[in-house]
Amino acid sequence: MKQLFLISLLCVSTGAGESITTVESPYPISRFRTKAAIAQEYCEKNKMNTDFCLLFDAKLHSGRNRLFIWDFRKDSITGMGLCAHGCCDGPWGEDESKETPVFSNKSGSHCSSLGKYKIGARGYSNWGINVNYKMHGLDVSNSNAYSRIIVLHSWEDVPDDEVYPSGTPEGWGCPALSNSFMRKVDAKLKTAKTPVLLWIFE
Repeated sequence: MKQLFLISLLCVSTGAGESITTVESPYPISRFRTKAAIAQEYCEKNKMNTDFCLLFDAKLHSGRNRLFIWDFRKDSITGMGLCAHGCCDGPWGEDESKETPVFSNKSGSHCSSLGKYKIGARGYSNWGINVNYKMHGLDVSNSNAYSRIIVLHSWEDVPDDEVYPSGTPEGWGCPALSNSFMRKVDAKLKTAKTPVLLWIFE
């Protein structure tokens, strides 16, 4: 039987390795486990945090939860929420509900960039809960992230709950979370003793 990844607040692992949750997502849990395995190997090789990482599945509609806290030790998702992406040439702050995101590494593009990031220093943000984290692009596809001032932050306009088939508002390229989800992510990042990986993929 095909095992589906089911969206809810938590993904609970059973002894058989299954996941029991409530709302069905378009993708199987095997997709996330495959990405997490690659992420864990990368973190081990590059001396990054091996307790958890952040996985941003940009193939999911922006009205669905698509940024996930993946616990390497539990081999499961321990938190999830909506995440905005960049508007590119579109109007800033409007809902993205139908269009496929466009990605770019170009300065001034207002697009998000695919790839692996090292989450850097915690700082002040004018948005949301007034906290942001510098993002260092680790791939050719996101190498300009730091100079573009791409940061992880929260934004009042990002809802707490899924809004599909509507979408989240689009910003200027930063991954932006709801205030409540950012508080959860911030709490984990503050306790991390080694750099945490954030991976934006399709």
